[in-house]
Amino acid sequence: MDENCIFCKIVAGKLPSAKAYEDDKVLVFMNLQQKNPGHTLVIPKVHYPNIYEIPDDYVSYVAQVGARVARALKRQFEPLGVNLLQNNEPAAMQSVFHYHVHVIPRYKDDDLLAIWKASASSPDVLNANAEKLKAGL
Repeated sequence: MDENCIFCKIVAGKLPSAKAYEDDKVLVFMNLQQKNPGHTLVIPKVHYPNIYEIPDDYVSYVAQVGARVARALKRQFEPLGVNLLQNNEPAAMQSVFHYHVHVIPRYKDDDLLAIWKASASSPDVLNANAEKLKAGL
């Protein structure tokens, strides 16, 4: 646990949250800043700052719970779609440095991810990038 981490304080019961699910590994609660109704966070109870430090089996479990949350949001909030979003480091818009996954219901014209505008890359660039990634795996 990190005593300065807001999510660790929520896990410890030192700060309130609107809990939707909890087990021995994860906590699921409503994001304080609801981008759309039902915007949920899935966090591990153990403090890991980001994707680089969390063990693979824990990432898998958080993803499984995130999928369950997405299906429940689909049933209960009737969105047109759902995003599962996970940010790492300030350049990727991470603001709380405790690994977490946003599960965000999406609706027509909600303009939530308007920042994501990219142009297509050439096959040569895609293949070069794939080779570079392969070397790191």
